[in-house]
Amino acid sequence: MRIVVIGGSGHVGTYLIPRLVEGGHEVIVVSRRQRAPYRAHRAWDAVQQVTLDRQDAEARGEFGVRIRALEPDVVIDMICFTLASAQQLVETLRGQVQHFLHCGTIWVHGPSVEVPTTETQPRRPFGEYGIQKAAIEAYLLREARQNGFPATVLHPGHIVGPGWVPLNPAGHFNPAVFERLARGETLVLPNLGLETVHHVHADDVAQAFVQAIAHWSAAVGESFHVVSPAALTLRGYAEQMAAWFGQPARLEFLPWDAWRETVSDEEARATWDHIAHSPNCSIAKAQRLIAYQPRYTSLQAVQEAVTWLIERGEIQVGDR
Repeated sequence: MRIVVIGGSGHVGTYLIPRLVEGGHEVIVVSRRQRAPYRAHRAWDAVQQVTLDRQDAEARGEFGVRIRALEPDVVIDMICFTLASAQQLVETLRGQVQHFLHCGTIWVHGPSVEVPTTETQPRRPFGEYGIQKAAIEAYLLREARQNGFPATVLHPGHIVGPGWVPLNPAGHFNPAVFERLARGETLVLPNLGLETVHHVHADDVAQAFVQAIAHWSAAVGESFHVVSPAALTLRGYAEQMAAWFGQPARLEFLPWDAWRETVSDEEARATWDHIAHSPNCSIAKAQRLIAYQPRYTSLQAVQEAVTWLIERGEIQVGDR
């Protein structure tokens, strides 16, 4: 099939594009600028690259037309963040594609009620990102179920992989947290460290998109969580990473208002966003309907990413 991937040069695209090419598909990647994937792969030599600024094209009402002109059988949209953006594309592609796949987020869920959270639980998003993504999901599923538009929505967790810093046990992205654990130093966590985070390896997200295409009849009109088999508590995450570094976990805890004073404003905002959501999502539906089988646990995914950072000197851990 002829597959157009919008925003295909990022974290997930690094793994998705080779999977699609090796599956025998003709692949076109649409992105604002050409950039190298996080991991080199010969499959990229077979990919057609199209440079297109989505925001500018949407402002002119041309984006959907430009995508339709590529004559895709399948469109995978990795970078849609507003309902208006989704609506413009759907209206242009209606009746023109066999399958439309949208990359959502587990942030469509607000605070959990029953865990692991399933796709059927009511949406209570907060924050503009989650609110917009929930609106896009509702719109696409309504279009699929009422009007026959062949949409599928996949909701990744915290995407991890070699080439970028993973979400750490303090709930933000400062790699110094891993350095402290590697040196056996004290790490202070907010509250009791029992809030959760839910990672997923970028290659497992790529796998889910490929599986959804392969299981078209089960995937159309549905949304799926795409995460590792189990979430981690901040405390458990810190303890396991310390053990991986060969160190005891020396952890201390502070109430949120005191803890936030120990980090930068940016780190505090990131941590609050993560612990306020405390995601813990079920993958049972994706396993059952599209045969999604993640290769990585959360810890395995993080450890691969951290190993990459250590090898390049971006995390200093001393002798291990």
